Amino acid sequence: MDTAPPSSASPASADPPGPVPSLDARRRRKVATAAALASAVEWYDYFVFGIAAALVLGDLYFPSGSASAGVLAAFATFAVGFLARPVGGIIAGQLGDKRGRKPMLVLALALMGLATAGIGLLPTYETIGVAAPLLLVTFRVLQGIAVGAQWGGAMLMATEYAPEGKRGLYGSLVQLGVPIGVVTANTVFLAAGAFTDDASFAAWGWRVPFFVGFLVLALAWYIHTRVEETPEFKAAERQLAEEERSRPRSPLRAVLRGHLGTVFLAGGSFAVNTATFYIIITGVLDYATRELGMERSAVLTVSLCVSLTQLVLIPVSAALSDRVGRLRVYALGAAGLLIWAVPMFLLIDTGSLLWLAAGTFVTSCFLSIMYGPQAALFAELFTPEMRYTGASLGYQIAAVFGGGLAPFMMVLLLEATGTSMAVSGYLMVLAVIALVSIRILSARAARAKAAEETGAR
Repeated sequence: MDTAPPSSASPASADPPGPVPSLDARRRRKVATAAALASAVEWYDYFVFGIAAALVLGDLYFPSGSASAGVLAAFATFAVGFLARPVGGIIAGQLGDKRGRKPMLVLALALMGLATAGIGLLPTYETIGVAAPLLLVTFRVLQGIAVGAQWGGAMLMATEYAPEGKRGLYGSLVQLGVPIGVVTANTVFLAAGAFTDDASFAAWGWRVPFFVGFLVLALAWYIHTRVEETPEFKAAERQLAEEERSRPRSPLRAVLRGHLGTVFLAGGSFAVNTATFYIIITGVLDYATRELGMERSAVLTVSLCVSLTQLVLIPVSAALSDRVGRLRVYALGAAGLLIWAVPMFLLIDTGSLLWLAAGTFVTSCFLSIMYGPQAALFAELFTPEMRYTGASLGYQIAAVFGGGLAPFMMVLLLEATGTSMAVSGYLMVLAVIALVSIRILSARAARAKAAEETGAR
């Protein structure tokens, strides 16, 4: 049986009740900035793999006689990182709910930095044979574990430090890490391409973006030494320690026994967002360059510019959710993705850079409307002692079945049907699942609110 925890009584509304110790504005800004930077560098490291998979990894690590087969193998490796994300979420969630948010965030950053730099240094298939793709998959798994651990930690560092009535806005600062990561990854790849010819780019130019992974280690050290644990976890820490001594607890067991339905509803509500996102930044990059014959640098530039719009729309939609309710804003974005799935590919299929930009820009707007309030929404679905675990599982389940498989599914559907409308249909199915999940979460919130009002009388 799935029961809603007390603090998630109204995920459709603004912040749930629960006093947060008084904090000075400077410390709030410091923690929010550190969480946003952690998210940005983590997503940067994660996204450079997707761009490299679309451009060069197939030829270098999975040589075959078919261009499509090489791309499919590279995208399959890309998807492996998503399969590992729930593992990172479970491990970090368990420890983060018992030992604190900050240590898990630091560990996730260190792991991501080392794995990303390792990919940049990895010899190709031509140099070391089958060991090359095996090591590539291993590093990608480590990236997946790291990002699965990171999101919950960064999200909770921001939302649990948020002042009353601004949890959505503070959570969106972590969400901004995604467009910042995309913009930075595309910019670095564009620069690498601009300063190298095609042969040099394939030989070593593509490796340069991965070396930024070393800088992540410096940020991990800064957070470890300069950022304090969240006030909500501190407030619960003494009680949690007493419970641990009397009866060892497992946040994962608590989530699976009492809130598994909430986890799946959270994942179902978000899968369309992450699938659409990875299709427009990775799948479309491959499709536009390989099938439509568009220039690599031009498509990367479009992706970069479109991502810049999210830097504005994500915090705006999050702030709106603080006023009118999370689920209302969230549902608007999901409905937009459902309606726009077909027009988007009709515009892309023209082969025009202008229409490609228009199609992906509108899509990006709907993605931002959903993504802005998502961190606060997922945090409010679970109580503090299980929040890291529950929120991370919901997010990472969506990442596996949405984002991880999306570019792979796109290539398969295009090869099998010969039309991009099959990809539109795939996204529309996910959008319907999202709207159904959101409707159920809304109904639960309404029942919980009514029960609270009845009890107050």
